[in-house]
Amino acid sequence: MYRYDEFDERFVRERNAQFRDQVARRVSGALTEDEFKPLRLKNGVYLQLHAYMLRIAVPYGTLNSRQLRQLALIGERYDRGYGHFTTRTNLQFNWPKLRDIPDILDLLADVEMHCIQTSGNCIRNVTADHFAGVAQDEIEDPRPVSELIRQWSTAHPEFSYLPRKFKIAVTGAAHDRAVIKAHDIGIRILRHPDTGETGYEISVGGGLGRTPMIGKVVRDFLPKPLLLAYLEAVMRVYNLEGRRDNKYKARVKILVHEIGTETFRERVEAEFAKLDPARIVADEAEVARIAAYFAPPAYETLPATSAAFEAAKAASPAFARWARNNLTPHRVPGYTALTISLKPIGGAPGDATSEQMRLVADLAERYSFDELRVSHAQNLILPHVKLDDLFAVWQALEGAELATANLDLVTDIIACPGLDYCALATARSIPIAQAISQRFADQARQELIGTLNIKISGCINACGHHHVGHIGILGLEKRGIESYQITLGGDAGNDTAIGDILGPGLAAEAVPDAIERIVEVYLAHRADNENFIATVRRVGTAPFKQAFKEFADAA
Repeated sequence: MYRYDEFDERFVRERNAQFRDQVARRVSGALTEDEFKPLRLKNGVYLQLHAYMLRIAVPYGTLNSRQLRQLALIGERYDRGYGHFTTRTNLQFNWPKLRDIPDILDLLADVEMHCIQTSGNCIRNVTADHFAGVAQDEIEDPRPVSELIRQWSTAHPEFSYLPRKFKIAVTGAAHDRAVIKAHDIGIRILRHPDTGETGYEISVGGGLGRTPMIGKVVRDFLPKPLLLAYLEAVMRVYNLEGRRDNKYKARVKILVHEIGTETFRERVEAEFAKLDPARIVADEAEVARIAAYFAPPAYETLPATSAAFEAAKAASPAFARWARNNLTPHRVPGYTALTISLKPIGGAPGDATSEQMRLVADLAERYSFDELRVSHAQNLILPHVKLDDLFAVWQALEGAELATANLDLVTDIIACPGLDYCALATARSIPIAQAISQRFADQARQELIGTLNIKISGCINACGHHHVGHIGILGLEKRGIESYQITLGGDAGNDTAIGDILGPGLAAEAVPDAIERIVEVYLAHRADNENFIATVRRVGTAPFKQAFKEFADAA
């Protein structure tokens, strides 16, 4: 994984010192909150309902054990002993005191971490496939180019005051696990159909929130050396023409929609033609330096099967169930990628205690070449575990309540913090997720239902990605009461889709029953071995809407 060079280190330390002075002036009263707000947002500090919140960047979702231990220490010393992993692969601390945040930033800098550009109208944390470098369907590891984009975009003088926040995601695999079409810019690494050369497909104008839209392809194939220049052209067109009179219409998706994909593409190409790529393109030596940090670890030569793994599964049904659900095939024989679910039954999705973080750090150091990942689905991954070691890892996770066997099942729910924390939220998210997971707690039933992605947001901003959930839940406020709108048929994969609203909003206590009814309709209509979203696409939403109407009328 990437290591800071001297410039990275100096830049972060100087930013921290600058912010320490700004915090001191705010605490003394020399700065008003209105004056302080743009300064704190540049450093990842939000003011939520009850306290400040600090958002820490985890670029392309990659961490090492030293970094995770430091996060555990910060959570213990300056928060309430836990952190919350988000759909942007960031970690949020919800209860730090403002006066302590400069000290927290220095502790982060000690382990090559920061909070720069995790908020504000700038290019946010760049995300990527959480199985990068290990997935069997991967064309090329997306992390080196993600790091290149991070370096290019950090404190970019031209793009520090954009019309609105801007998000980029990169995938290098045949199957999209980075939700690239729901991003302002989505980058797919692919091979040219004629030459076999690797390059990029560029999508622009995706995004969720108040006006959900799917990104449009503006370049079918972009040669690799031209990427930063092309991104600069896209950003220039957006920065010049994106609306600044209305924050709800300021995202690039609105610009693409209003002028049309073809016109937007033409303007980007015209801007691209005016640029001097040689001024922007990263030096080949720098590209090679970055790529070297993502070289594969020193894997052992192992057989594709493990006698110890098979014997452990035969001896322990609980371990076999977890292995069946939480392991992903690895490109290297004898290894697997292991997902640690942060979705225990009845728990808050994405939360991890300091003790749990330390345990995962220990496991990563001992069993996964000192590397772990954060997924946009708010889980953790050990990407390089030997099959022979899985039972020992599972035993350790089991003892820390981290062995929930529910990857991509009905209880593997994405949820934002909602009205329990967020000043923008209009309804709670966490209690809804907890109630649904408790309703579907039976493991055998979860596996019978199969792959089903539920995503919950506590407001229209859609931090819980509800628009692209197979079942999406949006919490709203109606006449002083929390009301939950349910959508059906969204998808965050290759066939990215925005879900359809099933009917009127429901009271919080009715939501688990409504999800139950939707699942019953699915089970009644599915064909052999057909998953939830495939059934919805085949039969359409009509039977689900009818069942929902009957339920809503009765409720």
